[in-house]
Amino acid sequence: MTKSELIARLAERNPHLYQRDVERIVATIFEEITLALARGDRVELRGFGAFSTKTRDARTGRNPRTGDAVRVGSKVVPYFKTGKQLRDLINGEASA
Repeated sequence: MTKSELIARLAERNPHLYQRDVERIVATIFEEITLALARGDRVELRGFGAFSTKTRDARTGRNPRTGDAVRVGSKVVPYFKTGKQLRDLINGEASA
């Protein structure tokens, strides 16, 4: 599902809201999650999952064309861990 499909589905399920308002709500949620991760905070949505960051250590990589060793610096990457409710639903273990 793309962002635009998500917005369309939410607008369809909430006919009392204008599509532009739904777009603004979705954009604001994504922006707040992004800003929290940039600050190093953790974002937890109960039943869905948690967004956090992890630090990848510096390492020596390989250039795929030449095979030469390349130094890759450490970096911070986003990480998502699913919540138990979502995992159970995906695996068909939750009652609908």
